[in-house]
Amino acid sequence: MSKSAKVALYIGRLEDARCEGRWEEVPELVRKVRKHATDRLCLTTTAETEYAIAQASQKQKQSPDSRPATAISPDDLDVAHLAPRLLSAIDAENTYPEDKYQAQVCLGWIHWTIGEFNLASARIPQSLENELPQLDQPGGISEWTRVCSLKAAYLKANCLVRNDERVAGLGVFESALASLSHVWSGQKGRKQLRFWAELFLTEFCMLQAQALERGEKTLEDANSLAPFRSWAKYWEVSKEQGTPLVGGYGFQGAVRRRTVWNEYYAAISGILQQDLPFPTGFVNITNEASARNQLRVELKKVETAYEALLLSETSFPRADEQRQEVEDFSAAVMKNWSVLSGRDWHEQDLGPGGKEGLSRGVLEILYRAATKTFHSTAILRYLFTVHLAVAEFDLAFHAFDSYLEIVKKVKARVDKTGHPEPCLDDDATVLETISLAITALCKYGFRDAAEKAHDLGVELEGMLQKLPTPLPNAPDNITTLDEEDGNGVILHPRISSRVYAFSWQAIAISHAQWSRLTYDASVRSESQLKAIRSFQKSLSPDNGNPTDVRTLFTLGLLLAEQGELTAAIDIVKAALMSNKKTGEQPSEFSSYWQERSLIPLWHLLALLLSARQDFVMAARMCEGAFEQFDDPTVLFGSQDLQGAFRSEHLNEVEAENEKASAKGLVDEMDDLEKEGMIEVKMTQLALLEVLEGPEVAVNASHELLVLYTRLFGELQPKAPATTQKATMEVPKSSAGTIKSIRGSIFGSKADRTSRNLKRISTADSGGATILPERPQTTQTVASIATANPTIQVTKENGEAEDSRRSRRSSSVRGRRSESGRRNSLKKREPSTQPRRTSGSSGPPHGPTVVDGEEFYTPVPDGAVQERMDFFAWNSRSDIARQQSFSKGRGLLRFDSTASSTRGSAAGSDNMVLGSLSPPNPLPIVQFAKDEIKRQRQTVLIRVWLMIAAFYRRAKMYNDAKGAIEEAKKLVDALEGEVAKDTSGSVTLRDPGWGGKKSVEQIWADVHTEMGSLAISEEAPYLAKDYFEEALMHYPDHPSAIVGLSNILLDIYSEVLLPPPAIPSIVLPDGQPAKLIPPSMKPQKVQTSSHGIKLPDLPSTPLGLGGDTTSSLASSKKLHSPIHASNDLSVEELPAPYKAVSLPLVDRLAARDRAYGLLSGLTKLGTGWNYSDAWFALARAHEESGQPDKAKEALWWCVELEEGMGVREWNCVSANGYVL
Repeated sequence: MSKSAKVALYIGRLEDARCEGRWEEVPELVRKVRKHATDRLCLTTTAETEYAIAQASQKQKQSPDSRPATAISPDDLDVAHLAPRLLSAIDAENTYPEDKYQAQVCLGWIHWTIGEFNLASARIPQSLENELPQLDQPGGISEWTRVCSLKAAYLKANCLVRNDERVAGLGVFESALASLSHVWSGQKGRKQLRFWAELFLTEFCMLQAQALERGEKTLEDANSLAPFRSWAKYWEVSKEQGTPLVGGYGFQGAVRRRTVWNEYYAAISGILQQDLPFPTGFVNITNEASARNQLRVELKKVETAYEALLLSETSFPRADEQRQEVEDFSAAVMKNWSVLSGRDWHEQDLGPGGKEGLSRGVLEILYRAATKTFHSTAILRYLFTVHLAVAEFDLAFHAFDSYLEIVKKVKARVDKTGHPEPCLDDDATVLETISLAITALCKYGFRDAAEKAHDLGVELEGMLQKLPTPLPNAPDNITTLDEEDGNGVILHPRISSRVYAFSWQAIAISHAQWSRLTYDASVRSESQLKAIRSFQKSLSPDNGNPTDVRTLFTLGLLLAEQGELTAAIDIVKAALMSNKKTGEQPSEFSSYWQERSLIPLWHLLALLLSARQDFVMAARMCEGAFEQFDDPTVLFGSQDLQGAFRSEHLNEVEAENEKASAKGLVDEMDDLEKEGMIEVKMTQLALLEVLEGPEVAVNASHELLVLYTRLFGELQPKAPATTQKATMEVPKSSAGTIKSIRGSIFGSKADRTSRNLKRISTADSGGATILPERPQTTQTVASIATANPTIQVTKENGEAEDSRRSRRSSSVRGRRSESGRRNSLKKREPSTQPRRTSGSSGPPHGPTVVDGEEFYTPVPDGAVQERMDFFAWNSRSDIARQQSFSKGRGLLRFDSTASSTRGSAAGSDNMVLGSLSPPNPLPIVQFAKDEIKRQRQTVLIRVWLMIAAFYRRAKMYNDAKGAIEEAKKLVDALEGEVAKDTSGSVTLRDPGWGGKKSVEQIWADVHTEMGSLAISEEAPYLAKDYFEEALMHYPDHPSAIVGLSNILLDIYSEVLLPPPAIPSIVLPDGQPAKLIPPSMKPQKVQTSSHGIKLPDLPSTPLGLGGDTTSSLASSKKLHSPIHASNDLSVEELPAPYKAVSLPLVDRLAARDRAYGLLSGLTKLGTGWNYSDAWFALARAHEESGQPDKAKEALWWCVELEEGMGVREWNCVSANGYVL
């Protein structure tokens, strides 16, 4: 072997020994290299010095009483001898630059080892690229030189950090990242390269984490994740090279490997939670995936890696141990989940499975974490929240029950021993969790859930009373110190005002929900009073949240149900005023969550104003619910709603742009928000019916179907083919077109100020008087006995039309052709009617006195003010500030709440903005697709039934039947789907968690509408069969009970006679044969002294005074032939073909059954404030000879009617009292 071959051989062996860390072989190899290669003095000297450092470090580690690492004594290392030799070798080396570079790094290593960090930093050379630029090529640099490069970067950065120069140290690491290229090349590195690469990356990542924590670096930097991504790549490369890394420590004295992953997870979680731009440093950007999708994928990879290391290195705890790191990881996972499952992240950003798949993955993480903890209250709380989000309500409340049981036991132990538990939730967290559970039970459950929520509310109230006074709202107040025990430990710190307000809000909701569902009338009134008191505590300016929108909404709804209209209007106005805009709105749709959450409040205010008979302003409130979005394109998108023709070229050019720009807020809303919009539209149509009659409401009802299709998409079969085609056709106006969503609801401000609904003025000589007829399904506030103003209907050009309204459909169509846009609630010209001045400058509209009581009639149309005029707080003389018809019942106790709320709303902007809570304290529940479809079908069925009611009241019976048939098809399909459900969570009588109505209740609704239609067609016995069938499906259906009871009372009073037992015979001339003698026929129709036909069901009961004709008729009734025939005994009953009335026992049974049905209904939560039920019950009392009870029921009915809106109160929220 030649000398050069031996030199190359020994130098290669020396390289291998150094790279593998076999230091015991180095001295012999150095000797051989010196023997055969005398010109490599720098190489051999460097190798000897490295050997000496390694031996000294090993000796220092093995010494039991040694000082910390890097504290080797200069005498132990013999620095006085090694350093001068190395310096002379460096100065003499001019041939081999790699040997010189290695020697320079080794010299710096000597000084760093003995603690001379400043000298070490000066001795260490610059980066490898600066020192050896001519060798910077693949294969041109030896592996040990790359090891020295990583070592130099690590040592230099470490020296800078020791002098508190962290940013400069990070710069050294960033400049040396190129030295890792040999590690990424795919070739398996040797021991020392892997050691120094991991040491380099570990120090780099931990230093970056410290800089981020101290604020010296920011996550907005494009390279903020570069250290962590290099660390992750190192793990991937190691796995590909066949040496996968495991947990534990990479080397002695270092941090745990999972700690680096934990810092990586914390950094990327911060980017997600702060919604920062995606850092692009040291990552491969793909055009196929969005930045959000890439962030989610990277977050999941880090999460998986850290979780695997954490769980593999963590054992199950002993009795005296805690697993804080596992709980901290679970908390970080939940924070990220709350962001990813929120409204700002869409399904396409979350990959396969969407939000439901994300929640399922979090559940698996939490259950794995539970195997490493013992009775962790935090993990149980997280399981409750995530199970709730995936609509697994039973599992969610099982987790909550376990959580509450553990918390109560541990809290009792802490109070007894005085020793706090480290991993126990604090009082504020426990209160907030119980409040969330109560809210979820009331929002998605039924009676059993409401009963459980009521019990939790009582328990929560007891907890609050035991805790110290909460922290005040004002930050300037001097707060007292928390109460300590004898050892100076604070067992129960004071809770924040936010938690205090939220807890009392949940208590109030539980009482309010229970009052709606309980069967005990005394418990109901008590629960309502407790709910109001709890709301007042939640709105306390001292310790609560005085302008919380949810609390104000629920309190306003509760007061509205009790008839306290003045207080309810004040509170709802306060809630709307607290949402004043302070500055420009961001362009993102997510910034409109405040306006979206206020839609139910606008709806409630519209119903409250309709109860005050201010129907014009009520319609304006319906418009205000949508006009708060400023532009209809924000709500519905910029898609072409007109359906106008577009050329094929334009369609191709703008195809991609339309996909992004056509979407509006409605495409981001959940189904509950969309249902709220449907309810607002339904209320607007109900107001339209009251103002302009059912015929106009019929023509505008097509807008309801168009809006449903825009919100939920196509769900229904084709529209029915009806006989009255002219009415079902799309009118040649804004009604019935998609544009009408913008045209009739969201008209421009110019339209709003230039068009009115009617011209209401005093009667002229030729004016016709019209008495408003009470609709069969709405509660009008006007009484027939009230003197009504003359109504003069004008066209858009101001010319007067004929005010007489024909009941024929042809007249309806003719009037539609004369006034092309009459279906809108604001399509009238003001003509010459002057606008009323503000409430402070003119006299208010006074009440009408009826029987010594004040009663409010509709205000003139000129009294319509702008929306901001309505919200003028100083207009105390306005109609909304007048005394209630209920003689001020209970108003004084709400005055403090309303006044404090007004004061808070009119306060500083800081208070207003700080009071607005997030969109929803509960997670967004992801129902199954089948459940979503059932919920949407239920909404569509209600839409069709409302349209059928419009047709029925407009005397368009065939069209009403067509609408009912559409509803029946949907119910049939819904019943089939429920029958196929195998989970058992949904049955025909139980809609399950989050369901709207059961199938049986929906069938009852359909049959009730069919019965009402039969009554309109003068087929009472057919109606009776429909009502009976409705009660077979749902025995407590209010409208069916009232309809059936009225028929039964008609049977008792013989207003309704039995059908003939023998079919009538038709003579050849077409006239029916008269088989009953005239003397046997009852006097069915009674007339007054003026010859006017009285209605079958009078508006005032008989026998209560004030109508002499009625009393005479009732007195003569006992001596009529009908009553004489019924006084016969059973043996003397006439033959069936001779009978003209029912036997007395049957009539008494009908009356008693009606009384039983009505008495039970008025005790239910769905009927205690149902005025029609009380009116029918009063009639049953009167027919039973109980005038005092009848009078009492009638006065209660009058009080209910005075506070009744145009629709029922529970339509403002699909979730009971929860906004």
